[in-house]
Amino acid sequence: MKKLIPVGFAVVATVLTSLWLFSASRADEDKSGPNVYELLDLFSEAMQIVRTKYVEEIDDVELIQGAVQGMLATLDPHSAYMTPDQMNTTEEQTSGQFGGLGIEVTMEKGWVKVVSPIDDTPAARAGIEAGDYIIEIDGETVLGMMLDEAVKKMRGPVGSEIVLTVEREGESAPLEIVIERDIIRIASAEVRREASTIVVRVKTFNRQSLTNVVEGITEQLEEAGGVDNITGVILDLRNNPGGLLDTAIEISDAFLERGDIVSVRGRDVAGTQNYSATPGDLAAGKPIVVLINRGSASASEIVAGALQDHKRAIVVGTRSFGKGSVQTIINLGSEKGGVRLTTARYYTPSGRSIQAQGIVPDIHFEEQRSSSVAAEDERDYLSEADLPGRLENDSLMNAEDDDEARQIEQEELQQLRLEDPQMAYAIDILSAIDAFELR
Repeated sequence: MKKLIPVGFAVVATVLTSLWLFSASRADEDKSGPNVYELLDLFSEAMQIVRTKYVEEIDDVELIQGAVQGMLATLDPHSAYMTPDQMNTTEEQTSGQFGGLGIEVTMEKGWVKVVSPIDDTPAARAGIEAGDYIIEIDGETVLGMMLDEAVKKMRGPVGSEIVLTVEREGESAPLEIVIERDIIRIASAEVRREASTIVVRVKTFNRQSLTNVVEGITEQLEEAGGVDNITGVILDLRNNPGGLLDTAIEISDAFLERGDIVSVRGRDVAGTQNYSATPGDLAAGKPIVVLINRGSASASEIVAGALQDHKRAIVVGTRSFGKGSVQTIINLGSEKGGVRLTTARYYTPSGRSIQAQGIVPDIHFEEQRSSSVAAEDERDYLSEADLPGRLENDSLMNAEDDDEARQIEQEELQQLRLEDPQMAYAIDILSAIDAFELR
């Protein structure tokens, strides 16, 4: 009688064999490195001990998935294994429609922390704010959960309710916020007119964003009677958590006539990709102001950095999140899921890396708080620099000192706004003129 090998163990054997063949092919390249086969043998032994001696029976698929997730978690906060369901969810998000609450979250010190709520979603309407810590989901602590597990618990049937318990700076006790789940349809960009100014609110960068922006601005210009009847454009990227790199490049290109937009450099420096603008400016040369805050991340920072470096826009707000890395989704097959892997860093046209540094605005301006915290108090907002295991900043130019000096200068000006608003306003005007080189 043939001895049957458990399917899970057969999968492990296949994986180990494949990795051994890979390691053997690399042996000639690095003979001084560790013996990968021995390390894989360690993994095999540890797994077999868990399978045979753990107090409860273990699902082999979950065990392997957990091992892969653990391996990727040692790299940086944005690399992760994705189950088949999570791969489908990612596709829904980039297409512009998915189910859930409408919040961008990450993990910090074992807790789920809100990067930003998405405009006009159940979470935003219920009062979830950037910087909130989610400590319980329907009464169950999130401590010890993987981020994907917490996100899965926050999803559910449309119309069903969920109770999030959050800790918020300035509140003496945790808040219980009841949210009704809904289909999240992201109108990725909304365009309106305030007096003679066109306001472009980009909520996320997905496949619909460029079309939304172009159609919205075109419509507003027609209603205004032409570009001569508008004074400028405000590009609102506050609480925009990012999205597709290609879309960020397209939005930047829409307002630039020429020059570099962003460069993407991976492990192989020789393979650096440079993206440049093509002729055509939706704003027809009119002044642009970009609004950012601590919830502006990734693709938002690409756009703000490109327009700032080319002095095409005045950037107003607070230092952005600081995510300067690029993730590639690698599909492993419909039954295996995929891998989200950090494969490159991006740099602004001047060579700045935003990683763990963020975009420092030309004019620092704090938002009005919706909680009881006083305007002068600083909430402990999350930034890329706060994430454990983050990538280091490796700017192609030494811009960190300039950024720090600008930040100090803007903080001093913020104090002046409290003491003498008219004087500070006058300084802001001169700063704006200087940035556009209109002196």
